[in-house]
Amino acid sequence: MAAFFYMVHSSLNPALVSQRAVQRLPRWALLLFCAAYVLPGLFGRDPWRNADVTAFGYMVGIADGRTSWWMPTVGGVAADPAPVPYWLGAIFIRLLDPWIDPALAARLPFAMLLVAVLALTWYAAYHLARTEAAQPLPFAFGGEADPVDYARAMADGALLALIATLGLLQLGHETTPELTQLACVALYIYAMAASPARGMSPKLAVMIGLPALAGSGAPSIALALGLAGSLVCVRSDYPIVRRFTPWVAGATALTAVIATALDLWSLKIGSYDALDSVTAVARQWLWFLWPAWPLALWTLWRWRRHILNRHIAVPLSCAAVTAAASVVMGGLDRVLMLSLPAFALLAAFALPTLKRSTSAAIDWFSVFFFSLCAIAFWVIYASLQIGFPARPAQNVVKLAPGFVSEFSSLALLLAAAGSLAWVWLVRWRTGRNQHALWKSLVLPASGVALCWLLLMTLMLPVLDYARSLRPLVTRVAQHVPPDSCIAAPRLPRSAWASLEYFGGYRVDGMAGAADTRCSYLLQPEAKAEKHLTPPGWKLVARVKRPTDRTEWVAIYQRVPSSAIRPNARRSTTR
Repeated sequence: MAAFFYMVHSSLNPALVSQRAVQRLPRWALLLFCAAYVLPGLFGRDPWRNADVTAFGYMVGIADGRTSWWMPTVGGVAADPAPVPYWLGAIFIRLLDPWIDPALAARLPFAMLLVAVLALTWYAAYHLARTEAAQPLPFAFGGEADPVDYARAMADGALLALIATLGLLQLGHETTPELTQLACVALYIYAMAASPARGMSPKLAVMIGLPALAGSGAPSIALALGLAGSLVCVRSDYPIVRRFTPWVAGATALTAVIATALDLWSLKIGSYDALDSVTAVARQWLWFLWPAWPLALWTLWRWRRHILNRHIAVPLSCAAVTAAASVVMGGLDRVLMLSLPAFALLAAFALPTLKRSTSAAIDWFSVFFFSLCAIAFWVIYASLQIGFPARPAQNVVKLAPGFVSEFSSLALLLAAAGSLAWVWLVRWRTGRNQHALWKSLVLPASGVALCWLLLMTLMLPVLDYARSLRPLVTRVAQHVPPDSCIAAPRLPRSAWASLEYFGGYRVDGMAGAADTRCSYLLQPEAKAEKHLTPPGWKLVARVKRPTDRTEWVAIYQRVPSSAIRPNARRSTTR
């Protein structure tokens, strides 16, 4: 009878876990993982080009009083309808001024948001693993995993899977609205996972998460998540989860009302004009979601009879909504980032069903790949500091002319400590007496944390030199006096924000050469092409960032009207 009971239930539930396999990851080790992942990149760098410095430009503009809180602008152009993230950065800049640099002050709340994402993912996995359908099979003669210990081990695995994903590495350390959106999505997933729990925490979480997601610039995704969550709750077998449906529906309705009242609706539809763009999106998914996506697919196969159960339905519905939104928007990686907590949860439920050969393959791939990356960072660092080997330093000089290497004893100490910890972890993991569920994700997560630590310590000076727009502003300042008005309608918003913050200029990003009242005009151009000088302006210089090959910026100065020849003036007025 016991054998028959085991055979019937094993066909329905694939998890077969002993008590020995659910040992907890030591809390100090888990906190050290998180610190090694969150803290590097927080200090000692400028806001980087594109979205990072653009969002910072809105924040510092609000904090300095140069633009309104409700409609922040950079270069006179309003931001997308997502004021909440800019308010966070501006508030911290004001609170910490003048003790902390504005760039660091703006990054602090977003580092807290990243910590919140990690914590919410852990608790969501814990609550989902506590459900009856997610629990492992009971053994015929005892010895199966304790439910609470099993849930904690699964939560540790989900957290390690999230840290190991490559897509979160850079985007998770920027001061952009997408990180606020990610925290809101993680809060929503936690609310859905903890819906059977007593108290107001899951109800408050869903009532805050979805409206805040809309206020952070993703009202369409918030509405879709609310509808999917309502469907999951309605179809649940648990009466307490079904009673959670009005809360999810109410949060969804509140989100729609707020988005409509504040005119927050926005949906960017992408285009796929060629096969190359479609394959590019596929390649993006392969590396962006690694290593969570193969484990998530394995989960869907092994738990296919449990697709409608909450421990699979909640992360699957969230992953489907956010991944579909990324596809609709042309494969935007910043939208795809919102699916990472859900993919991490799905990956965690693959751990009880992994074969030993699969786990060993993940370990050896992680050891080989991340050790090779770490060695490469150390070789480049040695070349920059002591000149041996010489070739890496020569390549850096070619790619970043003008860069001067800096030495930091603190950076060297941190990098050495991280490297030694990696060696210890590899030795620990390759031992034959490790049985914990989360063991397969220790090396991928620690390898990502190690490479990020080395990148933000050993490689930070050259990386900051290459990614910051400060060198470009410094070259512009050689030809444009301080406090000047600069018209730059064809430059990106990141350039406007950098000119305003690093150079202290007044930037007009809307008016062109014929309409602006500014005395200086900046226009992008290719060095090899011949560009006509706009009427009424004279070319002062052409400058570029040291790491740019083809992108130049032409600096023009307005010619006084008395200096324009009569013939030229008449031809201009025709």
